[in-house]
Amino acid sequence: MRGAWAGLFFFLVVLVPGRAWAQMYQWEDDQGTVHYTNELQNIPEPYRERARFVPASPMAPPVVTPSPGVTRIPFTPGSPILVNATINGSGPVTLILDTGADRTMLTPLALWRLGISTVNAPRAEIKGVTGTAQGELVQVTSVEVGNARVGPLVIISHDADLMQAEGLLGRDFLERFTVTIDATERVVTLAPK
Repeated sequence: MRGAWAGLFFFLVVLVPGRAWAQMYQWEDDQGTVHYTNELQNIPEPYRERARFVPASPMAPPVVTPSPGVTRIPFTPGSPILVNATINGSGPVTLILDTGADRTMLTPLALWRLGISTVNAPRAEIKGVTGTAQGELVQVTSVEVGNARVGPLVIISHDADLMQAEGLLGRDFLERFTVTIDATERVVTLAPK
């Protein structure tokens, strides 16, 4: 029973509000740099008229391939939840499961290792709790963690200093599944919705 309450708490506090926070605006400055932000007031006044709302994924909504069962991810309490993922069928890469990240992000080195080019990728301004940074938008065919698959998906390429991982698995992937973090069993499950 305690596990059920913990799952409900996680769903209500972390996943449900995440949908409201996932809004994104795009604007271009006079130098042609494309910027993204999740708050309209972060856009300088002269550019607000040109800003446009961007859905959670700028292309068709990602399709979840039906999975025969749940994906179970073991974790160590007190440490980041690490997952092995494949991108476009290649990998694996190690990502941190991050319910606070709007989008999935990989380092340019990880993308290069997977054979995914960032040449001519649109530039993006990334705003988060650690500040503002630059990155690129990269379209991938699929992101897979165990039996859980989402694609196509636009991910962020950003040279983040992640000691244990090559990127973040964000809500653009996670919101397609029922995510349960069971601290007692020390396992995360991703179940098809």
